[in-house]
Amino acid sequence: MSFARVAIIGAGLIGSSIARAMSASGMKAHVRLFDASADVRARAAILGIGAVAATAQEAVRDADLVILATPIGAMASAMAGFAEMLPEGAVLTDVGSTKRAVVDALAKITPERAFFIAGHPIAGTEQSGPEAGFATLFENRWTILTPQDDPRPGYADALARLSAFWTVLGARVEIMDPDRHDLVLAITSHVPHLIAFNIVATAEDLETVTESEIVKYSAGGFRDFTRLAASDPVMWRDVFLANKDAVLEILGRFTEDLAALQRAIRWGDGDALHDTFARARRVRREVIEAGQDTPAPNWGRDQGGEDKS
Repeated sequence: MSFARVAIIGAGLIGSSIARAMSASGMKAHVRLFDASADVRARAAILGIGAVAATAQEAVRDADLVILATPIGAMASAMAGFAEMLPEGAVLTDVGSTKRAVVDALAKITPERAFFIAGHPIAGTEQSGPEAGFATLFENRWTILTPQDDPRPGYADALARLSAFWTVLGARVEIMDPDRHDLVLAITSHVPHLIAFNIVATAEDLETVTESEIVKYSAGGFRDFTRLAASDPVMWRDVFLANKDAVLEILGRFTEDLAALQRAIRWGDGDALHDTFARARRVRREVIEAGQDTPAPNWGRDQGGEDKS
């Protein structure tokens, strides 16, 4: 079930964390990394997290597993540069946080000799770059795989091998339809990030409050919004453009619910406010009970510690 040679295209947070997790797990596969940025390649080489290839073609040569860890908008062009080098029977996957756009773009350019299985490890931090990666990023986190309806001999085995790969890295694997994935992630990740980007930008634009006051007096709520808003702008730009239908659907519902809260505040409807806040608090308890966070203060982070949300 194991892979002998793994190529990781994109050496940022997720790509470098995969390489580190493979090493920490004792996996014996040979790892080759490639990144379109010469600076990132140089930094990855210094870190020693895998053999750094000069080209994507060199990285995927003889690889039996190829992981695309680039921004979503760059995946198709990145793959076009190495598709002809994919070996017979190679498994190709990705780590993008939208799936329908990725499936539609990559499935049609995957050579017949290879098996494409889209994926998304639901793990990360607001940090980016090869230095940001760490070996335990995927422990007890979900990785969603969205396989195609592919009747070819070997596809089921490829799916089983990829599932086992993520399990060895500490993840829990779930199989899901791409469209379902995109709707679920729109509410659990994409729209929350959009709100964070927006509220921080609104605060910066607010003429009646100075930027120094915003920074100096950041309460817990705003501070944690800034954590989300510190995420890679290129990655999130691509996410919203790729998953616009699901995001707009959830935004419509969110806008209606926000308007209801606005009315409750205007009319002094304390019962409506309390009911909404109580339901939200219950969901927080369920997140903790599901093992997706801890009840420790400060969003489960030690002061100055690593944020794994």
